[in-house]
Amino acid sequence: MKTSEGDIVIELNAEKAPKSVENFIQYANDGFYNGTIFHRVINNFMAQGGGFTPDLRQKPTRPSIPNEAKNGLSNKRGTVAMARTPDPNSATAQFFINLVDNRNLDFVSDERAETWGYAVFGEVVEGMDVVDKITAIPTGPKGPFRSDVPTTDVVIQKVEILP
Repeated sequence: MKTSEGDIVIELNAEKAPKSVENFIQYANDGFYNGTIFHRVINNFMAQGGGFTPDLRQKPTRPSIPNEAKNGLSNKRGTVAMARTPDPNSATAQFFINLVDNRNLDFVSDERAETWGYAVFGEVVEGMDVVDKITAIPTGPKGPFRSDVPTTDVVIQKVEILP
């Protein structure tokens, strides 16, 4: 992942999260992520991107995918997970990078929507310093968001799937 702040290399885990990885790869191969931004950055929590343009217009997506949070992977620092709405099965293109261990985002139970968790599908293996640099950018309100938008755009210039 080439960003305006530097490169981030993510190792995808197709064994534990096959649908999430297939989904991410399809969006990457389609060029969907190119020119999107990290639009939500919360220090000591996570950095979310992959769905909005710099002018904060949300890009249209394919249908949502099933939640794979029950895969044994934990939302620890450096892992990448699918972003979603309160509906557990609403993930489309957006993802987030955990900035700290966020075990509270792990699967607990599928009995209630709030305990489903967020599906981890990869991990940053190079460029965590770039992620930390992104989190150091001041944030504030912008467009439809009341807070947490970096005041300087952090653009995802290109996502390329490596062999």
